[in-house]
Amino acid sequence: MSEGFPPVPRAHGAPLFAARIRSRPEHFFVEEILGFEPEGEGEHAWLWLEKRSTNTEWLARQLARLAGVRTVDVGFAGLKDRHAVTRQWFSVRTPEPAADWADLPEGVELLAATRGRRKLRRGVHSGNRFRIVLDEVSPEPAMSAVVARLDRIRAAGVPNYFGPQRFGRGGGNLALAARLFAGERLRRGERGIALSAARAELFNAVLAARVRAGSWDRILPGEVAGLAGSNSVFAVADPAPEIEHRAAAHDIHPTGPLWGSRSKLMPSKAVAELEQTATAAFPELKAGLEAAGLERGFRPLRVAAARLALIRRPGRMTLGFELPRGAYATSLLAEFAAA
Repeated sequence: MSEGFPPVPRAHGAPLFAARIRSRPEHFFVEEILGFEPEGEGEHAWLWLEKRSTNTEWLARQLARLAGVRTVDVGFAGLKDRHAVTRQWFSVRTPEPAADWADLPEGVELLAATRGRRKLRRGVHSGNRFRIVLDEVSPEPAMSAVVARLDRIRAAGVPNYFGPQRFGRGGGNLALAARLFAGERLRRGERGIALSAARAELFNAVLAARVRAGSWDRILPGEVAGLAGSNSVFAVADPAPEIEHRAAAHDIHPTGPLWGSRSKLMPSKAVAELEQTATAAFPELKAGLEAAGLERGFRPLRVAAARLALIRRPGRMTLGFELPRGAYATSLLAEFAAA
């Protein structure tokens, strides 16, 4: 089994089979869903690029070099998997006529180009479209079991775990967080990576506890709920039937903590105690994040997959689906296959 499945409790039962992912880059295909159209005019060149086995940030630096601009003048909406074939937009602040993009690095293809009035910012896209091939499927599951699992995932969604990418190879990003919280000065980029990994570890711990308790997909009394597709959150004193109906329809989701100091909106004492218990094994991470001055944030505990479909061949399954930004495909795959 290739790496990439989070070692966390599953919500929908035991895995149906073992499989191999990323046996080839094209077996893990990701296409960015921007959610809006560039204006077609402006001081930024907008490039729709397909890249193969290429790091997003590295490619941004190459685009800056080709255009003769600073790296800060290149924008993109999100980091895409390196060991994959991915399509995403980049913006480059460069006057017309635009730079010659004929010398793009190997493994990168220009699919379309236009202009925009603004730099592409992180997190502005609405989601990502995936097509993932699972190879060496063993044992071959009954089709009835596969269909039943698909139906459960469509109805309930899947736990919105942070994937292994957030923690780095061998958990290196968490080791970086330990160094930061021990007093070591890190470069700005390293500090951000360390803080993000620490928050992800605590969030996953809370979500794992909720999965074990069977409450990951419902809103508890006193919980902070999140509106699907936005950053809007609100407190729910008592989940009335209307709230339960909206949660069942995936219009709103329960949330877990992106750890930090107190914020204006906080869960009830009972929910806060649940979170403290779930994260009791990580006192250094909690103290370090609070000392760093980060305000508490909220991330949905659940994610709903759109357009979920499966094609089956002997020894192989191909899954297609769409996820909102910030969600990891590996979290959905883990609900099918063994880690």
